[in-house]
Amino acid sequence: MRAKEIRELNNDALMKLLADKRDDIVHFRMQLATGVVENCRRAREARRDIARIKTILKERDLIMAKGTIE
Repeated sequence: MRAKEIRELNNDALMKLLADKRDDIVHFRMQLATGVVENCRRAREARRDIARIKTILKERDLIMAKGTIE
């Protein structure tokens, strides 16, 4: 997913997407252990998506904190 697509989602949807991406990594590791890997890039893409989601959530938290201080 692109950052632009992620920014359009609300926080609840982002948290659900974050959980889904973490599940993807777990499933990839299980496939890797059994030797039946479908897509080698899936784990890398999931990790990058997780980083994007966390970054956007942190940006929103900082914006909300800054708005309440002033």
